[in-house]
Amino acid sequence: MPRTLSRRSLVGAALTLAATAVAPAASAAGRRHPDEDTPIRHIPLQGAVNVRDVGGYRAHRDRTVRHGLVYRSDALSKLTDADVTTLAGLGLRQVVDYRVPVELQYDGQDRLPAGLTAISRPVADNGLYAQMMAAIGSKDPAKQEELLGGGRAAAFMRSVYTQFVSDADNRTRFADTLRDTAYGPGARGALLYHCTSGKDRTGWTTYVLLRLLGVGEQSAVADYLASNTFRAAYDATVRDRLKQSGMMVNPDLLIPLQEVRTEYLSTALDQVRTDYGSLGRYVSEGLGLDRHTLGALRDRLLD
Repeated sequence: MPRTLSRRSLVGAALTLAATAVAPAASAAGRRHPDEDTPIRHIPLQGAVNVRDVGGYRAHRDRTVRHGLVYRSDALSKLTDADVTTLAGLGLRQVVDYRVPVELQYDGQDRLPAGLTAISRPVADNGLYAQMMAAIGSKDPAKQEELLGGGRAAAFMRSVYTQFVSDADNRTRFADTLRDTAYGPGARGALLYHCTSGKDRTGWTTYVLLRLLGVGEQSAVADYLASNTFRAAYDATVRDRLKQSGMMVNPDLLIPLQEVRTEYLSTALDQVRTDYGSLGRYVSEGLGLDRHTLGALRDRLLD
C-alpha cells in the first residue's frame, strides 16, 4: 500500500519529488523498458521508485557493462524495513548522496543497511528546492503561475543542468563519485549514488559514466529518459493530492520539474561543448579524470 502523505510531506514531495509511494511492479532479475531493447534491472522497493542497476548495456567491442557493481536511485530516506533488507542483499560498500542540506531537512537522512553511512556530496540545485517550497507553500495560484508557468519551470531546469557542467564544486563531486567507482570503497563492492528523484544529478552522472564506458548515445539517453517511466505513477499521485488538498489549483505546473527531458540533457551537453569542446575534454579537464582512472573504470565495469 502507498505510504500516507501528510500535509508537510506533500509539500516536501512536490518540492523534492521524493519517492515514498509503492514502486511499480518489476522483477529484480530484470525488466525491459518499453522503449529500449536493453534490459533495465529495476530494484522494486516500497520507499523508493527509481532504483536501478546501471549494468547490462552493450559497449564498444561487444563488451557489456557488468551488473551488480553500480546502482542509481532516488532518495532512500523513506525505505521500509523490508527495503533495507533488499539493499543489504546488493552488496553495497558505498552510498553517495547528492542532496543539498535543505532537501535533507525535509526528506531526512537515508535509511541504510547496518554498517553503511551515506557520503554527502551535495550538488547545487540552483535554489530549485527552496523556490518550489516557497511557491507550493504559499498556496497562491497567481504566485505559482508566476514562478512556474509560461515555460519558466523548464527554463529553471535547464539552468540547473548548465550548472552541472559550469560549477566547479559540482564537477568535483561528480568526479569524486567516478573515482570512487574506480578506486574507492565502492570499488571493493557495489556503489550506489542518488539525489532526491534519481533523475537529474543522478541521471547526469549515469549518462557520463555510460558514455565513458563506451555505451552508445542512444542507450545512454534511453537510460536517462527511463526515469519518466519509473516515476510516472508516483509523480501523478503527488499532483493529484496537491490539488485535492487545495495547495495547488494547477499542479501540472510541476510536470517540467518532475520529468526528465532531452532538452535538459542537451543543455548540459551544449555547456560541455561551450566550455570544453567535447565530452572527452570535459572528463579530462573539467572532471580531472586521467587515462589511468578511465582505464580502471573500464577494467572493473566491463565484461
